[in-house]
Amino acid sequence: MQVSSQGVTVVALLADPDAPTEIAQRMARTLPDRLTDKSDRGRRFDVEVVSEPFTSGTEDPPTLMRRIMDRGSAENWDIVVALTDLPLHSHGRKLAVNLNHEHGLALLSLPSLGGLRLQTRARRAVEEAVLDMARPQTDGAEGTPRSQPLPGPSVDRLAPSHPGRTDEKETDDLRYVVSGPRGYLRVLAGMVRANRPWRLVPGLSKALAAALATGAVATVNSTVWTLASSLSTPRLVIAMVGSVAIMIGWLIIDADLWHRSTESSPEARQRARLYNASTVLTLGIGVLVCYVGLLVINLVWALFILNGQAFTAVTRTPLHAAEYWTVAWFVASVATVGGALGSGLESDEAIRAAAYSKREQERRHTLQDEHGDQPSK
Repeated sequence: MQVSSQGVTVVALLADPDAPTEIAQRMARTLPDRLTDKSDRGRRFDVEVVSEPFTSGTEDPPTLMRRIMDRGSAENWDIVVALTDLPLHSHGRKLAVNLNHEHGLALLSLPSLGGLRLQTRARRAVEEAVLDMARPQTDGAEGTPRSQPLPGPSVDRLAPSHPGRTDEKETDDLRYVVSGPRGYLRVLAGMVRANRPWRLVPGLSKALAAALATGAVATVNSTVWTLASSLSTPRLVIAMVGSVAIMIGWLIIDADLWHRSTESSPEARQRARLYNASTVLTLGIGVLVCYVGLLVINLVWALFILNGQAFTAVTRTPLHAAEYWTVAWFVASVATVGGALGSGLESDEAIRAAAYSKREQERRHTLQDEHGDQPSK
């Protein structure tokens, strides 16, 4: 790593667009002071944020490290830390951090940090990487080898990540990988968070319009009153789970969201399972948010529109709070199925935009182009 003169180390945060850039920009507000306070050499740090799609067209870590190296060599940067919201894999393992001490490069895969406290975990990981690469690197008996993990809190903060030596042909000299069931769940949670499932609600306007219309009509239907009054709580739960599953399945099939690997290697199949699991969880959370919204709206509508005498005449049951809740709950399930049908009016691109992060959309679009898929409807 080259170090700038006058005791100032210039750190560049090279971030993919969307969420990684937002994280980098928030981080940059306090990172220089935090690095200066933690530096044992009294060195000052300047931090720059550069937003560009450096992962475009590839998920290969060595290729990405070469891109980062080329980008850094064209600028007056001492250390480059690249952030992406794509999950990265290397030799069958899920990659957390790649480090190249010689050139002062680090590649951080944000999903490996999990879905909770992402901003704090990302900041800590970047701090440890920068301070690690800013230290004098020695070999042999005189100091800690460059390819050895630091005996500090960095390993614990990336737990359950484990450092491992890399091949000489690789572009990094230290790698942290995520392993085990806990690591798999951590990456999966990070992928779901990167997709921001709550954006599914405003993103599917036509489906929501169909669901709201279905709910409004069903609430004043006497047959629905009778059915709702006759259903037990377990059956209402089954109706809810079934409607949510229908909505998720319809979105996956209609917009072709299921990832199919064209490779037969175990690593490719593992990646496909991870991507599909994140798709199901992302859609599941988004659809559940929609369901709760529909339930609240239907409940308010029922309180306003239902007539106690008419309801009692049809169902022979007095209209009390429990009946309002039962009707709203059952109507929410019916409306969700109507929303699934209404989602067929959405374009595939609109559904992908609502379900995936920007980088994940570009990754899937690239795969479509490579495999010669038909254009979206």
